[in-house]
Amino acid sequence: MSYSYYFDRDLSWLSFNYRVLLEASDQSLPLYERIKFLAIYSSNLDEFFRVRVASVRSLLSVKRKKRQDLGYDPEILFKSILREIDRQLFEFEKIYTNQILPELASNDIHLLQGMPKHPEHQEFVEQFFREEVIPFMHPELLRRKRIRHFLRDNVLYLVVKLYSTRDKAKKEVEETGDKEQAARRAIVMVPTQYLPRFVELPAINGKHYFMYLEDIIRYNLQKEVFIGYHVADSYAIKLNRNADLMIEDEFSGDLVEKIRKSLRKRQTGIPSRFLFDQTLPRNLLEYLMDTFSLKKGDLLAGGRYHNFHDFFGFPNPYAPALERDAYPPLRVPELDQLTTMAEAIDQKNWLLHFPYQSYDYVLRFLNGAATDPAIVSIKTTQYRVASNSAIVNALIRAAQNGKDVTVFVELKARFDEQANLKSAEEMKQAGVNIIYSLPGLKVHAKVAMVERIVDGNKIGYAFLSTGNFNEKTARIYADHGFFTRDKKLINDLQKLFLHLANPEDKTVDFQHLLVAQFNMRARFYRLIDREIEHVANGRKGEVVIKLNNLEDKGMIDKLYEASQAGVVIHLIVRGICCLRAGMTGISENITVTRIVDQFLEHARVFVFRNDGDHELFMGSADWMGRNLLRRIEVVFPIYDQNLKAEVMEILRIQLRDNVKATRLNQQLENVWVTSREDEVKIRSQIEIYERIREGKLMELAEPLFSS
Repeated sequence: MSYSYYFDRDLSWLSFNYRVLLEASDQSLPLYERIKFLAIYSSNLDEFFRVRVASVRSLLSVKRKKRQDLGYDPEILFKSILREIDRQLFEFEKIYTNQILPELASNDIHLLQGMPKHPEHQEFVEQFFREEVIPFMHPELLRRKRIRHFLRDNVLYLVVKLYSTRDKAKKEVEETGDKEQAARRAIVMVPTQYLPRFVELPAINGKHYFMYLEDIIRYNLQKEVFIGYHVADSYAIKLNRNADLMIEDEFSGDLVEKIRKSLRKRQTGIPSRFLFDQTLPRNLLEYLMDTFSLKKGDLLAGGRYHNFHDFFGFPNPYAPALERDAYPPLRVPELDQLTTMAEAIDQKNWLLHFPYQSYDYVLRFLNGAATDPAIVSIKTTQYRVASNSAIVNALIRAAQNGKDVTVFVELKARFDEQANLKSAEEMKQAGVNIIYSLPGLKVHAKVAMVERIVDGNKIGYAFLSTGNFNEKTARIYADHGFFTRDKKLINDLQKLFLHLANPEDKTVDFQHLLVAQFNMRARFYRLIDREIEHVANGRKGEVVIKLNNLEDKGMIDKLYEASQAGVVIHLIVRGICCLRAGMTGISENITVTRIVDQFLEHARVFVFRNDGDHELFMGSADWMGRNLLRRIEVVFPIYDQNLKAEVMEILRIQLRDNVKATRLNQQLENVWVTSREDEVKIRSQIEIYERIREGKLMELAEPLFSS
């Protein structure tokens, strides 16, 4: 199909991040919840520049004749990206300046924008600087083309313009009349890795005051840092660098050592964005470009303050007031009445919905496996684990107790490589058998299996999930976790772990699991083709698919084919969606819903009507080229009718969301799903939580598909 039938993945992602920004402007949310969304937006954008913008810019060097092979012009795309970001940052500044700051002030919380005026604050700022900040001050006078100056990735700096007060410098200005000639420039790193970005000042008349750390530095530059100079002004700057690991050859040599070396190089990656205060003088900007070897395409003008991701830590003197309502993870009474998870799984399959329900049961499963004398082996995958992970500790304890423990550790999980290396080394020292990354592939599957001796027979127990083995992100990521001892699934899991240990075998025959590199794409195609066949035979064809990202053109084309055949397709896509819904004659039977709320929608779920005999799958795989072509992903079926109905009810609630849901139109805009005045408002995440809490998720179940 023509390129116009697909959204660009990067512009689509920016549409998603703009949807995140819209939460910061939602005045129905508590103030600190809105501040959190400013931080999420900013953090997302930093990563976007470090990865995606760096990738697009690398294509700008491709000769124009060869750009036809790309299917698009990277120069046009790059300009479109910058134009959209510029529009969004303008909106960001409006929300921050015109909404957030005034609302903080209305609650007697004042974030100073500039220098302190009250004598008590001035005294505090001077003392705080001397006692807390000076030990981390390492000012550096810039010497253009004389020595190599370096800016660290994603670190905030102040560039300072100053003049010497020495007689020689004064005479130079008097003789030449060129004050600019005598100017000096320096950079000062703002040490937010050691000190809070927002420093609380003494309260006055019941009002709370906070100050940016860089403003505290600014206030003391003249007095404490650049003695002997006149400080003219200072401006905030920040550099993002390309964060992709550059591993030229994964198929020879020591891959682990290559990853270690690449991590060391990440901090010195080529620039992808130089963010600067838009009031910075042009001649000073040109000086910085020359000094740091920056190009025009690196530049992005911003406001006086950068690194808004630090708003994750903005203090709340009234906590928990002004914050979102707490929704503590719910216990499962049936599971709490049983001694072990193995005992529970012996009785039936279990499906849990995080973060609505407690992740403790996953920890119970692995902790129990570590101490149960009947358990002889544990096998699991690791993609992103929590710091000081309880799961890693359970695996270490199991190995120390004599269990045969094997963990496949994916070292190429972006920005978690160092943490995964560290946890792998800890487990290895404890006797865990560690299998590292496969060359050319990422293992993104989220599966664990234990083997237990029952009546002299070895029985497999499994946990399969849509989310990572991470007890911390499980508090905010909306995922599903499935406990089972179904022999059909256990047999396929055994094949999977054998393949991870012996990846040369490419002939594995998975009967029930859908595994990327083997049968996943072909199976999804057949499931969609069956819906097309049902329509052709006069029956209804309908599909509901929930994903984080939809980018793979093969899967999109198959959905277009189904839509043209009359299959009704409901997509719930949180992030990237390259499919254009609603195109006459192409995708008019497809809708794309996006839900952004206090929990991060992370589950991947696939439901096919199958003429009323619904088939349902869930797992780790998005429909992106990387997931289907360059990863080991696992999608698993849910055969239990009651569990299947639970998931379908959750999807039905989400498709009825008229508070936090938007529909993606043909212009990549987030169009709010609005309710009629007489219609009940449904905020799906809260509705799901309350239904689970009241035990009514199934009681009020309605058909997911139209009758």
